[in-house]
Amino acid sequence: MKTEKRNRLEAAGWKLGSAEDFLGLSSEEAALVSIRLALAGRLKDRRMKLGLSQVALARKLGSSQSRVAKMEAAESDVSLDLLVRAMLATGAKPSDVGRALAVA
Repeated sequence: MKTEKRNRLEAAGWKLGSAEDFLGLSSEEAALVSIRLALAGRLKDRRMKLGLSQVALARKLGSSQSRVAKMEAAESDVSLDLLVRAMLATGAKPSDVGRALAVA
């Protein structure tokens, strides 16, 4: 955010902070959210690059399209194990998963 806009908002009484501050997340919780978002984003990118539909990926995983949609949305009820398994099902190597985590 530009300094001028930040100053204007603060002068108007707004308190600016991060999502972690707003949600009261610990550093560990914030890191977990970042990891989940990184894996979910990379999974969606890989699926689309391969021209796979969510249904096709779901078939590879023995799952449902709605579950793949939840994976790609980084929903909290999707395990990290499932996100990694889905990445591998798209042909990702462990090093690809590592690169996704390094971005988090």
